[in-house]
Amino acid sequence: MALLLTVVTLGAAAQQPRTITPRGPLAADELAQVELFRRLSPSVVHITTLGLQRDLFSRSVQQVPRGTGTGFVWDAAGHIVTNFHVIQGGSSATVTFADQTTVEAKLVGAFADRDLAVLKVELPRERLTPIPLGSSRDLLVGQRVYAIGNPFGLDQTLTTGIVSALNREIESFNERTIRGVIQTDAAINPGNSGGPLLDSAGRLIGVNTQIASPSGANAGIGFAIPADEVNRIVPRLIRSGRITRPALGISAANEQLERALRLPTGVALVQVAPDGPAARAGLQPFARNRDGSVAGGDVITAVQGEAVSTLDDLLTVLERYQSGDTLTLTVWRSGRTRQTSVRLTGE
Repeated sequence: MALLLTVVTLGAAAQQPRTITPRGPLAADELAQVELFRRLSPSVVHITTLGLQRDLFSRSVQQVPRGTGTGFVWDAAGHIVTNFHVIQGGSSATVTFADQTTVEAKLVGAFADRDLAVLKVELPRERLTPIPLGSSRDLLVGQRVYAIGNPFGLDQTLTTGIVSALNREIESFNERTIRGVIQTDAAINPGNSGGPLLDSAGRLIGVNTQIASPSGANAGIGFAIPADEVNRIVPRLIRSGRITRPALGISAANEQLERALRLPTGVALVQVAPDGPAARAGLQPFARNRDGSVAGGDVITAVQGEAVSTLDDLLTVLERYQSGDTLTLTVWRSGRTRQTSVRLTGE
């Protein structure tokens, strides 16, 4: 059966480009977003970590790309803040700015417990635009937020969303709990790690660090380390290269022992270092007598009036203090609760 085609010849007028409809001015919220990105994109950088690789035949060693992530300019001295897991395992790193300037960076310090790291680049101060710092203490669920990063290696990507929830808990890469985390639905994907989470005023309110996703890509649940925590840790990393947590000089019991002894919620002591802060404060560990019975020891239930349920809770509280500070511990022993003062020392 023959197929008949009818060819219609269009008029010359129909072949001309259509007239463009005038756009008119952008809406106020669009203008605000455009200005926010224009102003803050110079503060956001693309981080590439490098690793060493040995050639199988020549045995020569060369640097090869290991991973990528995002960071941002902290100050005019050239300090760059990012996630610890972005630089973990790398032998060196390079930082690429919005104008495509690429420079080598050196590691200043890192704190794996909070998944934060600080790098440093050598550039003139006028080439560096520190990101404005906000506060995470007064955030409200529902307020608008913005993320700038390099998802899947795509430089300078802006995504928007809201604060979905506050005070979430996530696990750091060394299995320590990070508390007070911001949850957002702003699109965050691999490569966004270490980038800034911003409020509508363009201030840093968090550092994007993780996503919850069965596929490994954005599912509308991202997490950011709160800016107040970042502002507590980063200056200490810049100053000394690491976070020195003050110590009590104790070892804690495991959950099985606590359950077996039916102890109250807290940190049960199984070892107290001689002449350490805890020993000088009169704290005693649980111990086994010669007849096999257990000699009663101490359980720390609160520090400065703040309840602690686990060793992780205790370590988190201690991070807020310095060696030499004196704290009040609430301690349980053999059914009785008391308060005792302890003077902290360095780790």
